Amino acid sequence: MEYSEEERAIIGLCMTADESRLSVLARAFSELFDPLSGEKICVSMIEKAAKRVYKDEVLPSEAERNAAIAGLESHKMFAVTLVSADYPAGLRAISDPPPVLYGMGNRALLRRRKFCIVGSRILPAWAEQTGRTIASDLSRRFTIVTGIAEGGDRAAIDGALAGGNLICVLPNGLDIAYPAAHTSLQREVAKRGLLLSEYAPGVKTKKYAFHARNRILAGLSEGVLILAAGARSGTLITAHCALEYGRELFALPHNVGAAQGEGCNEMIKAGAWLCTCAGDIFAAYGMETEAPPRIPLSEKEERLLAALKEAGELHAAVLAERTGIPVFEAQATLASLEMKGLAVRAGGNRFSAI
Repeated sequence: MEYSEEERAIIGLCMTADESRLSVLARAFSELFDPLSGEKICVSMIEKAAKRVYKDEVLPSEAERNAAIAGLESHKMFAVTLVSADYPAGLRAISDPPPVLYGMGNRALLRRRKFCIVGSRILPAWAEQTGRTIASDLSRRFTIVTGIAEGGDRAAIDGALAGGNLICVLPNGLDIAYPAAHTSLQREVAKRGLLLSEYAPGVKTKKYAFHARNRILAGLSEGVLILAAGARSGTLITAHCALEYGRELFALPHNVGAAQGEGCNEMIKAGAWLCTCAGDIFAAYGMETEAPPRIPLSEKEERLLAALKEAGELHAAVLAERTGIPVFEAQATLASLEMKGLAVRAGGNRFSAI
C-alpha cells in the first residue's frame, strides 16, 4: 500500500503511541483539520502536534513507525487517515474524528452513501426479520453500516452481506474477534464487505470502546435506524450521536409496554421517523420506492396472513380456529409463510406477520 508522507506520519505515530497518549494524540491531530481554514496539512505540522503530546520525551523513531506500518500490511489491512482522499467527509466533520481508520476488505465502500442499522442484542423475532428485510432493500442504494454483535447488528449483517454493501465497525483491532464465536462471520464480512476500526491490530476490546465506536457508526452514515432499544440501551448512544451530528433518525415501532421497544417508542414521540420498511427511509431522502414483487400465495396462505396482520401476533392453534383451517394444515402453511419472509415464529408456537 502506497501512502503519502503525511499519511505515513499520522499512521506511524498513532500505531506506536501507547493507550495513555493515543486519545490526546487523536485530539491534537483532529485540531489540525479545521475545514474553514483551508490550510494544507504537512508533515512538520503533524510532527509539531505530536511533540506537544510527548512533551520532553522523544517521539517514536521513523524506523519504529515504518515497522508498525509494515505490520499493518502483513495483516492485509490498510489505513485511511484524515489527510486521505477517501476519508469519509461526514466522519471528518464530527467533533472527535478518529485520525486513522484501519480497514480490511473493500475500500471503495468508503466513498459510497452509507446508512446505519443497529439494535439491542436481544430483540423480538419480528423485529429481527423486519430489520433483515430493510437492510437487504436499503443495501441496493446504500452501504449498510453496523457493528458485529448479535441482535440488531446481526439482522443488518444478514440482510446486507450477500450483496457486499456492508461495513462493520469493531471496538477492537481487526485481527481480534469479539466474541470469539464471530471469527468466521468477521472473516466473511472482510471478504464480501469491509471491516473498520479506529484501533490498530492487537488492541483488545475495552468497555469504553463500544461507546466510542458508536460515534463512528453515526458519523459515517446519513441516517440511523434503531430496530430495538430498551429505556437504557447502549444502542441509544448511537441515536444520540446521530442527532448531535444532524443525521436523520428512524425507529421501528414496538407494542406499548414492550421493554425491548421502550427506547424506540420514546424516540418516535420525540420526533424520530417511524419506520416499518425501507420505503419509509427512501421517502425521507426523496428517493423513489420500487414496488416489491408480489409473492404468489395460496388461498390458505392469504387467509392466515390476513388474520396475522389483523391480530399482530397469534398462537398457531388460535390462527387455525379463526381461519377455519385444520391445525396440522395451518402449521404447514405458516411454515410456508416463514420461508417466503412474510411471517416469523415469535416463540411458544406464536407467529407474527412481517
